[in-house]
Amino acid sequence: MKKLILTLGLVAGLSALTFAQEGHSANDGHNHGAAQTAPPVVTSLADIKLDKLTHDYGNIKQGDNGECEFKFTNNGKEPLVITNCMGSCGCTVPQCPKDPILPGKTGLIKVKYDTQRVGGIYKTVTVNSNAKSGVITLSIKGNVEAKPVEEAFPQNKTSQGAPLEKKG
Repeated sequence: MKKLILTLGLVAGLSALTFAQEGHSANDGHNHGAAQTAPPVVTSLADIKLDKLTHDYGNIKQGDNGECEFKFTNNGKEPLVITNCMGSCGCTVPQCPKDPILPGKTGLIKVKYDTQRVGGIYKTVTVNSNAKSGVITLSIKGNVEAKPVEEAFPQNKTSQGAPLEKKG
């Protein structure tokens, strides 16, 4: 058994040496740890200013309207382009403008939360754009209270039996 393990180890070692990568010379065109020059940094002249970063629903009832809006202005000198809006989960659905927002103009980011989920809310929406501020994170918070349970049949007072016929 020891000979078999030794033989397999020897074969594996020789195979590794046989298929090893060839060495490179310093002038072969590959990067061998030399410092690379960074690409030039392009600074955007678009700038996004939001009226708020958090929307607080407070206490809302299950099934109520879970929509809110975040108003923003392009305070920059070139059009603001929102490239992506993404909620932190499937229960938070953002809707962002697809067209560029010109300098000085305003826009809306709409967010809809699924209020069928009972309990505390703390969700985020990540907004990617060409604004010089980079990625912005919006948040929504609050509490969804369960609907009161409705009775299937109304409670009646205890029956007194069948009505009596009057004999006359």
